[in-house]
Amino acid sequence: MIHVREALRADVPAITAILNALIDTTTTIYRNEPFPLADRQEWFDAQGAAGRPVLVGVDDGEVVGFASYGPFRDNERLPGFRFTVEHTVHVSEAAWGTGVGRRLMDELIVRAAAGGVHVMLGAVDSANKGSIRFHERLGFTEQGRLREIGWKHDRWLDMVFMVRRLDG
Repeated sequence: MIHVREALRADVPAITAILNALIDTTTTIYRNEPFPLADRQEWFDAQGAAGRPVLVGVDDGEVVGFASYGPFRDNERLPGFRFTVEHTVHVSEAAWGTGVGRRLMDELIVRAAAGGVHVMLGAVDSANKGSIRFHERLGFTEQGRLREIGWKHDRWLDMVFMVRRLDG
């Protein structure tokens, strides 16, 4: 039975492993080198200091997914963006299709709305049709497509912005 809870610092190695498993074989993350654990620990600490949630999906005691959000653009320098966030949600390949991503996002959306977020967006590689359908099932719509802005696996990549308003 999968349950969602607040991540603990002790979960950061599992979060890092989930991310790193996607780097070599997918275009989910526009990165070629694995994330160092220290980098993800720093990110986790910054999320906590900023009051932003980091959620994990746990199945039989094992972290199988995580979700969080951060500012869209630099909303400290550009405060007009302060009501918009960009989310991240990743699930270990073994847990794809189990509903953990949906449970994580449902909870993340509730928390974002309660925190005054007006718009949540996700940046999805255009080839990731499964993620685009996933976001559509959650009420996100495609609101922009940026052509050839990323490079990975010796080819140009297009980014799709999936967007959902959270308040009315």
